[in-house]
Amino acid sequence: METSRDDVGIAIRSAFLRKGTKQRFSIIALVLLSILLIFVEKIETKPLNSFRSIIKDLVYRSSLVVSSPGRWIKMATDATKNHFNLYKNYNELKKENLKLKGMISNEEFLVLENMQLRKLIDEQIESENNLISSRVMLDKKSPYNNSFIVNSGGNKGIKNGMAVLDGKKFIGRIVDVNFFSSRVLLVSDLNSKIPVIVEPSGNHAILSGRGKKNPTLDYLPKNHEIKDGSKVFTSGKEGIFTPGIPIGEAKITKDNVQVLLFSDLSQVTFVNISSGDLKKIK
Repeated sequence: METSRDDVGIAIRSAFLRKGTKQRFSIIALVLLSILLIFVEKIETKPLNSFRSIIKDLVYRSSLVVSSPGRWIKMATDATKNHFNLYKNYNELKKENLKLKGMISNEEFLVLENMQLRKLIDEQIESENNLISSRVMLDKKSPYNNSFIVNSGGNKGIKNGMAVLDGKKFIGRIVDVNFFSSRVLLVSDLNSKIPVIVEPSGNHAILSGRGKKNPTLDYLPKNHEIKDGSKVFTSGKEGIFTPGIPIGEAKITKDNVQVLLFSDLSQVTFVNISSGDLKKIK
């Protein structure tokens, strides 16, 4: 039987369509194309040079366009990282600044407290009476009741009735003693009654608290000679307080005689408790 041309063509196409043949053909085609491109690259003609130039420009521009999103993403990522780093550094610097301010404030407070304690020590050295220094722990105030809680009690020999001083100025007396604390009834308290003497007139009176208002002088003689600015001191009557402790100065009003205290009771931090008359206090 003779083989026709159609049969030969079909056989050749079938051979080329096989998988192995297709792979070999692809490799051969790529090799031939590479050789052709190398050969064309070596040819120096104006049309080919222009064509190559156009192709290269297209490749470069295409690469630039294709790589732009990546660069933008990298720039955005770097900017975001820098922002968060900056915010983190800001918070750290803020915390450090607050810490430094706290240290400065603490040092200033310690300096102030040291000055107050030195003042108390100097006052105790200069005083003829025995003084016990205490710190105000609580400040109990209401429209009528005014008192302090101090951090000294029976453990330091504190007793009811002892005079309490702001520096050298009388501000109240001990009315309740615990083992580690005591309550001070201030001269402004409604229940406070302190025997006093007014100089230079020499008139005796009772200093009565009025709550938040200035205390007043009660039981004055009708013909008293008290004037504005007259000094008010403890009188020492009944032997409870040492006489001559300064309290304030008189101010004449329409209804009564008020006493402007030498001490601002709202600003007291440390007090001296006088134990000079321990034998007289029960």
